[in-house]
Amino acid sequence: MSNRVLRTLLVAVLLLSTAASAQSFDPVEIRLFRTLFALPSALARYTYLQNEMPHLNADDRIVAMQMLASAESELGLYNRAVFSFPIKVSPPPGLVLPTAAQWRPAGAVDVIARLAAHRHIVMVNEAHHDAQTRVLALALLPRLYALGFRYFAAEALVDTDPGLQKRGYPVRSSGTEYLHEPIYGEIVREAIRLGFTIVPYDIEHQVAEQARETGQAENLYREVFAKHPDAHLFVLAGYAHIDKAKGRLGDITPMAMHLEALSGHVPLSIDQTQFLETGLQDTDNYHRLIARFRPTRPIVLINRSDGKVWSADPKLYDANVILPPALSMKSFGNSQSVDGQMYKNVADPAHLSLSTFMALDKMFRPAWLSLGGKRQAFPISAALCRKQLPCVVEAQYADESDNAIAADRYAFLQESAITNLYLFPGKYHLRAIDSRGKTLDEQAITIPRQ
Repeated sequence: MSNRVLRTLLVAVLLLSTAASAQSFDPVEIRLFRTLFALPSALARYTYLQNEMPHLNADDRIVAMQMLASAESELGLYNRAVFSFPIKVSPPPGLVLPTAAQWRPAGAVDVIARLAAHRHIVMVNEAHHDAQTRVLALALLPRLYALGFRYFAAEALVDTDPGLQKRGYPVRSSGTEYLHEPIYGEIVREAIRLGFTIVPYDIEHQVAEQARETGQAENLYREVFAKHPDAHLFVLAGYAHIDKAKGRLGDITPMAMHLEALSGHVPLSIDQTQFLETGLQDTDNYHRLIARFRPTRPIVLINRSDGKVWSADPKLYDANVILPPALSMKSFGNSQSVDGQMYKNVADPAHLSLSTFMALDKMFRPAWLSLGGKRQAFPISAALCRKQLPCVVEAQYADESDNAIAADRYAFLQESAITNLYLFPGKYHLRAIDSRGKTLDEQAITIPRQ
């Protein structure tokens, strides 16, 4: 983990604090960060945090929970990541949720592309531990390129990889730990493939929130609009960086607000983090919206009378995206105890091992991983780990280097487990790796076109 990554993780905790300006780190938290800094992989960080969590007090545990969720997301344990860090975002003052009588759902990609047609800046936010919030950016890339957008800026990229654009794919040294998550890697690959100029824009050596917001905006202006005032820029950022007014960051002026002042272009800001699935309880605002509009893909809401797009806080951003539900206790296997309650799922007889007559433990992965059917399920099992658990099974594109960001990966934590990787048609190098980086198994695989 680089110093850049450590700083990013620190700032992420600050941004998620309800009293960000007052947040400080005690010696236990500093020890956590320093230990994580020295560990060689996400799997090693995951193991360390799992062992450390029971010994932490409540405040320190919140910090560790975010670090754990980040590691789980990188390991392909997507639902576990959301369960580990069920972030609760405070609703805007006076929020009135839309009703189906007044509003109708519409595909977010189509509506955002329409709204972007006469804009120079489009900003979409994401939750760093919830990779489903990255699927929208991947889908928007070709639509925005067709509209003339030629610059793509990603918060997770760093400016220490001059070969990225020519190489065509990100490697582990291309960015922070967030970039190591496979969907983020696909976003960067797709942007390069389409012809976007890639713009790293985050700042180094500064933890103070205001300095970071200002520095991000200045970097974007210098790299894009100072050179090409009429350029078209697509930005993928975290949380409230996309806000066009003060509010969610307290007295901090957000990056988008700074960039608007510098460039003279009003951003189209799209929020995905205000209404997120954080658990199985169905009484929060997210589940109320889901019950009313039942999305099966990312949606926005359109007013039935005037055609306007709904924003829960119009002064901050232009539209709220509502993602379809993805959480399932099946992500933990056939049985799991959560908060003292035992959940059980019926094992599919097809998963019965003929050699042992033991029901294999199927680990559910969310349906959004298929990317609308573009990626196919490829079955894997913990047998690839050669009885050395935990281990990570990952697929890398056959024509990319060993340090490339994986196309998909999954961490096996228990024996007899089976699941699927989700891969585009093509050739891959499949390997199983332990927490020290030792290869336990490897093979070449091909995903055929259907």
